[in-house]
Amino acid sequence: MAGLLSISEPNASNPTDPLGNQINQMNNQASTNNDFLASLATDAINTDQQTMNTYNRADIAQLFDLPLMDLLLKAQTIHRAHFTANEVQISTLLSIKTGNCPEDCGYCSQSGHHRDTTKLQAEKRLEIDKVIAAAKRAKATGSSRFCMGAAWKHPSAKDMPYVVELVKEVKALGLETCMTLGMLDTNQATQLADAGLDYYNHNLDTSRSYYEQVVSTRSYDERLDTIENVRNSGINVCSGNIVGMGESRDDRIDWVHELLKMPKAPESIPVNLLVPIAGTPIGDRVIAEGQLSVLEWIRTIAVTRICCPTSYVRLSAGRESLSDSEQALAFMAGANSFFYGDKLLTTGNASQSGDDRLMRELGLTKQFAAPRAPKQVPVMDAMSGHQSQVVLAE
Repeated sequence: MAGLLSISEPNASNPTDPLGNQINQMNNQASTNNDFLASLATDAINTDQQTMNTYNRADIAQLFDLPLMDLLLKAQTIHRAHFTANEVQISTLLSIKTGNCPEDCGYCSQSGHHRDTTKLQAEKRLEIDKVIAAAKRAKATGSSRFCMGAAWKHPSAKDMPYVVELVKEVKALGLETCMTLGMLDTNQATQLADAGLDYYNHNLDTSRSYYEQVVSTRSYDERLDTIENVRNSGINVCSGNIVGMGESRDDRIDWVHELLKMPKAPESIPVNLLVPIAGTPIGDRVIAEGQLSVLEWIRTIAVTRICCPTSYVRLSAGRESLSDSEQALAFMAGANSFFYGDKLLTTGNASQSGDDRLMRELGLTKQFAAPRAPKQVPVMDAMSGHQSQVVLAE
């Protein structure tokens, strides 16, 4: 109409229009992201673990760069293609030998190298009956897996009968079993497998390139050797990382890529957020410089879920600091396992009553235990009374 001010919409095709150029760039980026997400959706429906292992480092980096909501949507889509929606696996962790570890891990209060500054008191091995009592409590409160950790560089010959007995006793309760005892040789892994151990935890902690900033008393390849020994014995592998130790996103990308270079991704992957402990070198540095953002941790969980679609992805250390909303985002990112109980080895954990309340509010249900049978079972001859071991077929 004559006399009225004419207002035209920005012309996105006009090269002299800065707003139009910005819109074009946003649309192009969205189109690129949508194409990448579409290819991942096809992967979730049509491919298995081996195909997922073909993600290269550039693919993983591209996942980390996705808008967070797109990343969470894709992670949850892939999660639901491989797991029951809204079901979580719950574990309880107990320290069966605390403190004075000969390793010098820069984040750990149990290291004997830091005992003068952390003031952690070393303890002897827990008696078997105390461990079993703790396992019974864990089962009564809803845990399906009981994890036992010892502050050793590796178990000694005299320790092996002790840990083998623990595996057998805990399995007799109907619980899945997991242990983290440091490095294992082939014979030790076989002994644990014969006893029926379900999972063995041996974290990579971080990328190969950042690893020397974390620990010097055990090499990265030694960690991979233990994982290989565990895998070859028939025990499920549990191996994860700790984010927020001062590493870069490139290091987190490299860690995911390291998982995919394995013959098979770990069946269980804890993604820990560093709980900085005063008196440890890394803890003191993080306390001074500030912690990694929770959203970057959640982003790491989502990328892990996408790249390792059939693995349990566990919320471990650091969860006690999360709000209900942040924990909901972590489950949306594909986490489907967490530790129950008020303590993780020597650090705090979210309260059990708080976990029960949050699960009710989110509509999450607990997964039932499914322990595997031991490779060997005792058999007694009724006539002679002679007892022997029978090896079960796989």
